Amino acid sequence: NFWATWCPPCREEIPGYIQLMKSHGQEGLVVVGVSLDQGGPEVVKKFAAKAGINYPLVMADDEILAAFGGVEAIPTTFLIDRDGVIRDRKVGSEPAADYAKKVLALLAKKSG
Repeated sequence: NFWATWCPPCREEIPGYIQLMKSHGQEGLVVVGVSLDQGGPEVVKKFAAKAGINYPLVMADDEILAAFGGVEAIPTTFLIDRDGVIRDRKVGSEPAADYAKKVLALLAKKSG
């Protein structure tokens, strides 16, 4: 999930990702937040602690952005299967319950 602390739609999605990790982390789900904040890791760490983010966060760089073909808007979320194949690309926010359906359908599929 490409996001930033200053992005209202990004912040709106975070509780849904927190809940997905609580509910399905033991099944192999991993949410990774890729921050595009210019203020650096300290801004992100402070925000994450306050928001109760329970998934790994990394700072975006040009290499990460290039690996995903660029990101034109945030939030942008890629749904990647167990084999590392991108199965969905969501630009903008989506209601948590709707996105959870996509995540759970993919999580139910076995590798291979």
